[in-house]
Amino acid sequence: MNPQIIFEDKNYLVINKPAGLAVHGGGNIKVPTLADWLIARYPTIIKVGDDAARPGIVHRLDKDVSGLMVVAKTQTAFEHLKEQFKGREINKEYIALVYGQLTPDEGEINFPIKRSQAGYKMAALPLNAVDLLSRRHPRERDQGNISGVFKAREASTSYKTLQKFVNYTLVRVKIKTGRTHQIRVHFFAYGHPLVGDSLYFTKKTKDKNKKLNLGRIFLVADRLSFRNLKEEKQSFNIDLPTELLAFLPRF
Repeated sequence: MNPQIIFEDKNYLVINKPAGLAVHGGGNIKVPTLADWLIARYPTIIKVGDDAARPGIVHRLDKDVSGLMVVAKTQTAFEHLKEQFKGREINKEYIALVYGQLTPDEGEINFPIKRSQAGYKMAALPLNAVDLLSRRHPRERDQGNISGVFKAREASTSYKTLQKFVNYTLVRVKIKTGRTHQIRVHFFAYGHPLVGDSLYFTKKTKDKNKKLNLGRIFLVADRLSFRNLKEEKQSFNIDLPTELLAFLPRF
């Protein structure tokens, strides 16, 4: 369950986080996390960041998702990365396998996202529903703020089809915002849940997930780029994990 180190210098650590490893503790997580691994390997990193429980961690990946993450090893690097994330300057791209055949072949999902009533998951509201709420609450509409009605946050996910199968679509995904579970909840709300997702599913895809028995979500953060302290662009990419490459020929 240890991450693979892709790149390292005195300021940054770029890793490939495996599926099954939580980024940090909290809730019902009682097993070792990426934060524990970081502290064990780099003891001084506990002083980096805004929270000792998330040492050097500027962004995260869901437990059952794998892929690239950048971790700051110094406070200066942490603040520099944080500003890039805040300004949406960091490029993060993913490969995902979704149920059904997406149409059109490329597009953008702009559903606002909020925490669902269940508490442990998120919900996305299609824009036609947002428009309806806006008409019912013109003051919120005029202020350009639907949060008073829906308590949602703007979210944008673009996708491009890479390959189509009979009942599945392999897509490249890029997010402009970084909301909790954004890709998963967006494709679920769009009618195409991710393969292997045990949180956002329909009855049909839940049954299919059991039969496929993938053991993780088919979602990989395979491309990442940011600027270092010298303002030089740093770009990284990885291949799909072997278990996902072996899974695709089944279709």
